[in-house]
Amino acid sequence: MNGIMFGVMAVGVVILIVGFAMSRREAAPTVVEERMERYAEAGQAIATAEPSRPRERSSPLGERLNQLVQGRGFAGRIAADLAQADMKFTVGEYLALMAICAAGGVLLGIVGTALPDCLSSRIGPIGCLATRQYTDSTVAAIAGGLIGLFAPRTYVGFQRGARLQKFDNQLGDTLNLLVNSLRSGYSIMQAMEAVGKEQPPPISVEFKRIVQEMQLGLPMEQALDNLLRRIRSEDLDLVVTAINVQREVGGNLAEILDVISFTIRERVRIKGEIRVLTSQGMATGYAITGLPVGLGLLLFFVNRPYIMQFFSPENNTPVPCGWIMIVLGLILIAIGYAIIQKIVSIEV
Repeated sequence: MNGIMFGVMAVGVVILIVGFAMSRREAAPTVVEERMERYAEAGQAIATAEPSRPRERSSPLGERLNQLVQGRGFAGRIAADLAQADMKFTVGEYLALMAICAAGGVLLGIVGTALPDCLSSRIGPIGCLATRQYTDSTVAAIAGGLIGLFAPRTYVGFQRGARLQKFDNQLGDTLNLLVNSLRSGYSIMQAMEAVGKEQPPPISVEFKRIVQEMQLGLPMEQALDNLLRRIRSEDLDLVVTAINVQREVGGNLAEILDVISFTIRERVRIKGEIRVLTSQGMATGYAITGLPVGLGLLLFFVNRPYIMQFFSPENNTPVPCGWIMIVLGLILIAIGYAIIQKIVSIEV
């Protein structure tokens, strides 16, 4: 057991050092990429574009992982999640970050449980690390590794949800600006360019991307489809459908967008009222879910012999009853959290 734990610690340290070192290395962008970037950022002709800063390239480790996962289904889903969260990571860099966080969690779990006892040991830290039992460190390493593994995914999901909500809140005012621009004689592309200049992020960033893609030769339908892949919003889908239908069959686009804008503003208002009314239920769900986990971690660090009785074998059973209780408890907590979220989730 001791040899295995020392091996895990050594592997974790090596992964952290190699990942940090490889991430510091940068490759120079090609001439074509520099020209395309200057054109996209300036929004003018290439001949009149000013040079811009070289864009940071992915690390060799990330490029190698990209080659390994290229063409796989999960890589496309990860790339879509990163694009929706507007995070400048490649799939390879994201997977490398997950591995580094998992290794760091394992290392912190081992060090956090073994180091306090070994610092106060009479035989010294080195002798203590070589002779102590690592049952509690194993549990902490597993928990730390799982937390580190899912931490990047949780952060990406949080960023994606926050960005989508902010985009939906800005969409009503943006449609008003589009309507006023169309009524004053602007084309739809000029109106989108005005949105990119006047509105705050993230909606300005997305409309700038649409204008840049159309300037580079993409049809408007494809540019709008790319926007929908980055922003999974029902309101935006309605707007894009109205624009595509108007381009095919004609009609007064300003009037259509004006009606859609009113509908979206009312929906945003109702969603805000519902969010206020259901905030207590959501807080209850968070408290019920986090309280048992937090209390268990607190007891683990404050009174470790007491909590370690969960993992001591009794009655010659192959699996300690504590593991069964913890697994059942986590399953019941997850079910309770899902039920509460279903109750407070009201579609508008």
